[in-house]
Order: sequence, then structure tokens, then C-alpha cells
Amino acid sequence: MRHQYRYFVMVKTDIIIIGAGAAGLMAALKLSAKNKNVIVLEARDRIGGRVHTVENSSDTKNVELGAEFIHGDLPVTLNLLEEAGIKFSPAGGNMVTYKDGRFTKDDHFIEGWDMLIQKLKELKEDMTLYEFLQQYFNEGKYEALRDSIIRFVSGYDTADQYRASCFALLKEWQNEDDDAQHRIDSGYCSLMDYMAAKITTSDGQIHLDSIVKEIDWKPGDVKVITDKGTLYSAEKLVIALPLGVLQTAKKEKASVSFHPAIKEQNRAINDIGFGAIIKVLLEFDTPFWEQHDDNLKDVGFLFSNEMIPTWWTQAPAHSPLLTGWLGGPAAAAKRGMTEEELLHAALISLGNIFKMDADELKSLLKASHAVNWTADAFTLGSYSYDTVPSAKAKAVLNKPVEDTLFFTGEYLYDGPAMGTVEAALSSGEGVARMILGKS
Repeated sequence: MRHQYRYFVMVKTDIIIIGAGAAGLMAALKLSAKNKNVIVLEARDRIGGRVHTVENSSDTKNVELGAEFIHGDLPVTLNLLEEAGIKFSPAGGNMVTYKDGRFTKDDHFIEGWDMLIQKLKELKEDMTLYEFLQQYFNEGKYEALRDSIIRFVSGYDTADQYRASCFALLKEWQNEDDDAQHRIDSGYCSLMDYMAAKITTSDGQIHLDSIVKEIDWKPGDVKVITDKGTLYSAEKLVIALPLGVLQTAKKEKASVSFHPAIKEQNRAINDIGFGAIIKVLLEFDTPFWEQHDDNLKDVGFLFSNEMIPTWWTQAPAHSPLLTGWLGGPAAAAKRGMTEEELLHAALISLGNIFKMDADELKSLLKASHAVNWTADAFTLGSYSYDTVPSAKAKAVLNKPVEDTLFFTGEYLYDGPAMGTVEAALSSGEGVARMILGKS
């Protein structure tokens, strides 16, 4: 094998899956249920990937450091929750914008949205969002609209306007269901735990702390070696790594080398966008914002122009937890910030909104978490977004390599719920169906 590691143990199985996030676990669940011998290799010391539920030591439990919402009535997610007997509840509340010292409720917080959608529908050929705005909304009177759209795409899609596909954005926006948002009562990790338990019950294995570094393969024969020197052998390999890890340079901790190289797949991997995100969770003594302004009594989302611009509550629950969100290029630029620096930036942002000193806000804190997913070695970003060449790239990656290497992940999903757990689960289910169909 062409690697710098010596292996000490060799383990054989039918199928190896790299990555115990939602896609990898779903693939393992479906394959092990059909009596396939499956081993899942996970680099972290936990399962879930970008799903990461933790319990605060304070009153608020099941805090989501990663994925949090079920964005709509999504069939794969909801069916799995029903099968597992896991309860979920509506998530809602008013959208409020803070601007020029005022809090204003907004039903359609982007002025000119309908006109923009109409222009997108008229497009005959795909282009980047930047090209679209320059071509159709370049006049000075559209400055506010351009700024709002760019901020929305950066925040919600964590996307770069210079790469984001207009066709993909239109598809997403036309299929959104703002009235059907949910949270899992026991946290998203309860769904991951359910899948893991089913996998092991079917004699599947999940090996944590296993960073895959090298993959030697030929048709029907794969050898995978980890940083600890364990070698795994199988007929098929499912690659369920985040797109950010697949795109990373070889010097990164989680980078993986293929022998022989898979050049066409590597080009396709880099033709799909992968965003950046920072998430800050602040639990205070009380939900003080509810008394600050009448428009904030039932606030769900609060938008501002601060460094951490987007905030949400646990509405309809009156919880003292506020979650801050910064996405896209602005988040990527802050990859090097420490947790303490991110917390300080969040408190300053809130302080500017509520006319309070950052130290005063800090004194009201009971618990806090600042998560820079772009700096996380085993994620290196947020979630995918489509670029103009993404459709062709997905076609390449959704096709098995010599019926031996299979890719899966939220970035390969082609429905309206891009970048979600639903997308990951759907992709994992699809790759399992593909493998079983060829057995």
C-alpha cells in the first residue's frame, strides 16, 4: 500500500462506510438490515457529524450545536422519527428586524422579493447570483434589494454569491414551507442514537476515533487504513465524509488519499459549493428581550446588521436561550477566531441591538457555546450549496466508481431541502438502495 503508516490489525467486512453522520448512519442502517456486514469508521469520538446535541448544566437541555430545525414536512426525517417513536414539536415565532434603533415585525423582510423571483423564472441559462444581480438589478435603486439578497444567501444558504447557482436558489425558494418548522424534543442526536442502536443490533459495527488516511482500491477490493494503523478490507466502500473534508488539502488532519487517484470525482467534488458557519448559543437568566420591546414578546428570528447578524429563540417556548448565526464568506473570514473571541463578538452584537454593555450581558449568562464549524477539523464548513456546474458534478458522484466506491452526503441530494439532515438521510438511503440493487 502507498502510505506512510504501518498497519497492525486487519479487519475484513462486506462494506466499509467512512463517516458516522446522518448519511453514513442511514446507509449503514439500511445495509445492515439486509444482512450486509457493515463497519462504520468515524474520526470523532462521537457519532452524528454535524448533528451534535449537548446537555447544558443549567435548565435548558438538549442544546443543538449543529443541526437544529426540521425545515418543513420532510418525509424521510419524519418517517424515521415516527419509526423511532421520537417526538418533535413546532418551531415558530415572529420575524423581527432591528434597524435604525427600531424593532419591526416583517412578514416579507426582503423588499422586491416577488420581482426578483419573477426575473429568476425568466432565466433561460443558469448563472451565478452575482452575475444575475449585476445583469438585472445593477441600478442604484436596487441597492437595498441586492444587499438583502446577498445577506440572505450568505446567512441561510451559507453561500458565496460569486458561486451560488440561480437555478438552485429559485428551486429552493419556491419549495420552502415557512409554516412547517419543527424541533426534536430530545434533540437531533436521539435520532442518530436510534440508528446506531439498530445498526449494532443487526451486527453492524461503529468504530470511533478512526481517522481514515489512505484508501487503496481496485474493482471489488478496497483496503482502508486509519491513522492508528488499523487496516480494513471490504468489497465496497461508502464515502460519507463532509464535502469540506473531501475538498481539503492533504495537509489537513482529516484529508484522505485515494490510490489510484479518482481524478474525475475529485473535479466534481470541487465543483460543488460548501459554505462556512459560526453558531453561538447564549443562555441567560431570563428571556430579557421579551420585556425589551413589544415586538419581541413572541419573536422567533431577529435580523440585524451586526457582526453576528441573525438570532433566534426557542419560540414558541419562552426559553432564555438565544442562538446567534453567521454564515457564508463573513464566517469563513473568521475561521481563526477562538471560542472566547466569538463569544465576545456575540455579546457586542447583542449589546448594540439591546443598548446594553457586553459585560452586563455576560453577567446575565448561565451557559454559552461558540461553535466554528469551518474550523472543525472533521467538517471544515457548514453545508453544501449548488454552483452552476453542480448538476453535472452530482451526476458524476452519484455514479459508483467501478461498482466499488460509492459517495453519499447531503451535498449529493437534488431535492428542495438542500443542506439539511433530510438531504443527508435521503442520500444515505439512496446509496444503500443502489448497493442492494447490485447485490
